Amino acid sequence: MSNRINRLIQSYNRQISIPWVHNLADEQRVMFAVYHREDELRLRARLEEFKLATESCGHPWLELDMTHLFPEWMASQKYREEYFADPESLQPKYKRFISQSVEKLAAIIAEKADNNTLIALVGCATLFGFGSVSDFVKQLSAHVPGRLLVMFPGEYENNIYRLLDARDGWGYQAIAIMADN
Repeated sequence: MSNRINRLIQSYNRQISIPWVHNLADEQRVMFAVYHREDELRLRARLEEFKLATESCGHPWLELDMTHLFPEWMASQKYREEYFADPESLQPKYKRFISQSVEKLAAIIAEKADNNTLIALVGCATLFGFGSVSDFVKQLSAHVPGRLLVMFPGEYENNIYRLLDARDGWGYQAIAIMADN
């Protein structure tokens, strides 16, 4: 199992060592490190190796963990008790959750990153059922001056990404980094 993570780190090392072109569109500056959903904890335990690879190529590493964004957002909602009683009533508010989360992370990026920084987005599975990773990444990438690395538990095949192996997927113009690259 950790062999897959070893191979993913090797693929990432090859990708991050390529000199950066700075006049790319937002979506072209995004990389997805695609891994099996059951490897989530193994990957998190080895994030330091991704960081070291990034820094050894002269790029600062800024890690943003999304894991707690939804619970924190929900805790701040005035009518949260009513939402728990009727979860379907929250459906229209998910877009606001996404936009407010992007704003929150964009503020951190604006304060701490420049065009040489790699922003590592961890915990995107927290969006499952609440929002679209593709929409979130598209919105966030507009605020990333350097590169965005999305740690992505799912599948990638024929330019289609599937979060947590869901049936539906989406096409995206990001660079896919996989254990088998």
